[in-house]
Order: sequence, then structure tokens, then C-alpha cells
Amino acid sequence: MASSDLKQRTTTAVLLFVGFLIVGFVNNIFLTWAVLGVMMALSVIEAQKIFGTASKVMVIYSLVVWTVALFYPKPEEIVLVMAIVLLSKLAYNNSIKPKEMLPLAYPLVSYLFIFSLYVSYGLKAFVWLIVIVISTDIGAYFIGKKFGKTKFSPTSPNKTLEGVAGGIIVATVLGSLFVISQLSFVTGLLISFVTAISSIFGDLFESYLKRQAEIKDSGDIFPGHGGMLDRADGYLFASVILVVLLRFTV
Repeated sequence: MASSDLKQRTTTAVLLFVGFLIVGFVNNIFLTWAVLGVMMALSVIEAQKIFGTASKVMVIYSLVVWTVALFYPKPEEIVLVMAIVLLSKLAYNNSIKPKEMLPLAYPLVSYLFIFSLYVSYGLKAFVWLIVIVISTDIGAYFIGKKFGKTKFSPTSPNKTLEGVAGGIIVATVLGSLFVISQLSFVTGLLISFVTAISSIFGDLFESYLKRQAEIKDSGDIFPGHGGMLDRADGYLFASVILVVLLRFTV
């Protein structure tokens, strides 16, 4: 990677991190919902490009679901109601193509889980998720650069098994430092470990989708980083796993 590209990526990453710090410092449910809502809308638009659809109606449906989620205690459940509505519409007059509904499953559902994590378990759980995903990504990158030899997956040829293992270990250790108070250290360690693995596969899944669509990045909103999905991919799997595990253990 050229030094100018690295500088651009670093600058963008720092700005994004500062933005998250501001949202965390304010710690307001409406602000968190609004910021995640913007991210969700951009991600849905990018997902439509990847899936080869261009339904403005589906973006509107996603925003309706997101609006209702602000007032519902378990936001991730709302998308099921919308899915039933759309499937009923599909069965009634065949006015919706099944392919157009894909953004409801990816990425809308995952954003609802991210918001649900904040609503149900508070800011510390939200920070816990961020620490796990970021440390998985950074750990995998640097350890892979230093020690990587074995290819991890044909879907993402730049990933190495050594890098992936290193990223998971780093995320498990750092994640255990941010475990919410309702959990024991051992339980938090195990949850961090499983969530880190899911983050790897969230990244891998988006790489798979981009290869299928024959595009390099999901978008160009972030200089040096690509689109919103390129930045959010790890969170989209990790958030679901983390919320499910917390529902099971807390």
C-alpha cells in the first residue's frame, strides 16, 4: 500500500473513530438511532447496487422499519412484520420481485440488531461490539502482514489463516476488558471469542458479494476505505451474534 493511500485510510479511520466517540459521549438514544439510521440507509442503497436492484420503495420500507424501531423494545423483531407485509404483497399481486427484498435481510436486520444492542444493554455493550470488531480487523491486518503465509479463503485471497487467528486472539483479549457488568469474566471472554469469529465472516461475506457483483468497493463515501458496507461488514454479523448470546446469558 502506498504511503499516500495509508495516510488517507488512517485519516478517514481517525475521523470515523472521533465521530463514534462523540456519539458515545452524548449517549442519547435518539442521536444513536439517527446516526445508525443514516448508516443503514446508505448501506441499503449500496446493497441494492451489489444485488443488482434499484427499488426506491425498498429504501422507504427500510426507513419505515427504522422509524418504528425507535419506539419498540426489541427493534430486530420489526423487520419480521415488514417481511410478512411484503411477502403478502408478493403473493397478492406479484408486484415485488423477491430479489428486491434482499436488503431487508442484509443489511437492515443487522442494523436493527446493532440498535437493539444499545437499547437493551446500554452504551458499554455498544462499545464492546466496536472494540471486538475493530481489534479483530486491525489484529488480522498487522499479524497477517507480519506472519501470514497460509491463505484463509479463496473468497478473500488477501486474508491469511495466521492473520485471522491473530485477529481473533487480539479481539478476544481486548474484548474481555469491556465486558458488561452482568457477565462473568469467563463468559465475556467466550462471547468475545465467538463474536470476533463472526466479525471475520461478516467481512468475508461482503467480499463474497462484491466478487459476485464484480466490484472492488461497495461505494466511495469514505476516501481510502470504500463504502459504508466496506466499513460496517464485520459489525453486520458480529452484532447479531452478540445480541443473541447476551439474550441467552444475561
